[in-house]
Amino acid sequence: MKRTNIEEKLLRLKKKEKIENDILDEVKKILEESDAIDTRILDTIQNPNSNADSNDFEFDLLETKNIYHINQIKTICITYRLRFLDTKYFKGELPYEAISKIKQLEKDHNTELKGFKIIAPSKLFKLKNADDPLLFAPIGNGYYYLVHKWGNDLNPFRKWLMKPFKSFENLIFTTLLVSLLATGLVPDGLFTDNMSASENSMIFFFMFKSVAAIVIYYGFAAGKNFNTAIWDSKYFN
Repeated sequence: MKRTNIEEKLLRLKKKEKIENDILDEVKKILEESDAIDTRILDTIQNPNSNADSNDFEFDLLETKNIYHINQIKTICITYRLRFLDTKYFKGELPYEAISKIKQLEKDHNTELKGFKIIAPSKLFKLKNADDPLLFAPIGNGYYYLVHKWGNDLNPFRKWLMKPFKSFENLIFTTLLVSLLATGLVPDGLFTDNMSASENSMIFFFMFKSVAAIVIYYGFAAGKNFNTAIWDSKYFN
């Protein structure tokens, strides 16, 4: 058998440890670079440049299904009473998956993304006083790219529940409808044995005034506004 050369063993061990140390240093460097990118992305999200209305995307790499125009976003926000604001106003928790997608997009498009905006209900924003977020990055010319969606889907009845607040006309129509239903619930013979059309009209008028008074009081007391006015407003009222 070949005799053991201690010097060779020492050299082999030294080379092995050097390779392992190089690997550890490389992994550490990668992790530090990744953490630095995460920190930069979070800082961009928390303090976005409001003047950034475009990013240098490689259009051939964009997915068509994720591209939306501002008019489409506006329509959805008005319909479901949502806000479309800069990410600095967002007080919800941003999942790491969203940051990972931003990092991947930046790598694919060889750019640093900026100007992020989010679609979400008002309660998820830190609004100035005067259920499922979607993160967007501006492409330019009024177009936005959907980066990530998280959280639960909206209540299926939200569209109809928010319809009265969509516009002044919708609110008046809803008030009239509720007043008409309330008039229909008044039992026959409550005031007279046989109520005439004029008496029904008076009851309807009374109901309308009552419902309208409640709506007006609630609107002013809570500082509410119509969907068309708040969808891109950073103010609470």
